Amino acid sequence: MTAEPAITTRTIAVPDLEPVWFLELELTLTCQLRCGHCYNKSSPAESHGSMTRYDWEQVSGAAPAAGIRRVQLIGGEPTMHPDFLPLAEYALRAGLELQVFSNLYHVTPAMWELYAKPRVTLATSYYSDVAELHDRVTRQPRSHMRTRAAIVKALECGIPLKVAIVETFEGQRAYEAHAEMKALGVPNLAPVDRMRGIGRATEGTGIEATCAELCGQCGNGRAAVNPDGDVTMCVMSRFLPPAGNVRKTPIGEILNGPAWNALLPLVPRLGDEPPCAPISECPPASDGNDCPPASTECEGNALLLPIPAVNLRKAGNQ
Repeated sequence: MTAEPAITTRTIAVPDLEPVWFLELELTLTCQLRCGHCYNKSSPAESHGSMTRYDWEQVSGAAPAAGIRRVQLIGGEPTMHPDFLPLAEYALRAGLELQVFSNLYHVTPAMWELYAKPRVTLATSYYSDVAELHDRVTRQPRSHMRTRAAIVKALECGIPLKVAIVETFEGQRAYEAHAEMKALGVPNLAPVDRMRGIGRATEGTGIEATCAELCGQCGNGRAAVNPDGDVTMCVMSRFLPPAGNVRKTPIGEILNGPAWNALLPLVPRLGDEPPCAPISECPPASDGNDCPPASTECEGNALLLPIPAVNLRKAGNQ
């Protein structure tokens, strides 16, 4: 794969959407956790996919010329990929801003060194202020203790951090978890989101993965590459056909192509007035109009550090 020429103009099928400047790199489906709402059904038994280290480096190397300024390493648990640290360093050398979306279950000294570097931000998920309820979501004992301790350490080290909270069952104490994170001083705290009917969340719930389950921001300034190289509008929209594969076609060409533009109109955007069905009663002081498609950013998209969602348009034009 060769480097791409700079793309100076791009025709977008939905005029109000931004060209892609943020790219989620879904390095692996492997994860220490088995969260019941996981959009890609990741677990310790899953694989890293068919993308090689060289393939991922080609994507990062070509990203700036395609108009992308920030990449996010996500999974699964991205730190479980054997090339996680080299790929993170490669993205930084390519001139990209880097975000790591990690469950923070296991953080090595080398990872802390990476997270403390300039142009690096960190994001994680937190589910309850009660350990057993948090661990019920993750299906992994001691995950609450480990994740919370890492959150505290990140704050103490001054590492830019965003925390996403998803309510998956009644009595989870998701809003109490939100208040706890706010009290700790988490600088970028997403509103509590509902569980999306995607991936493992469809098992035993009767929820079907449809575009109504998406937050409405798919493809709006963002795109994703999955572990096999397929390009989607975000990690959540994986059930839709891919726009192409980076192992065959450069990322910039895919994002400027007809298949990408055909996907964008499929997603209901804000203002389409769908029925509101949150798990808990919406608290007006802290919610984010959490009705599908929601204005809150889903767990997989709780990632736009340090730029607030209201500034997405401005950021995409810079």
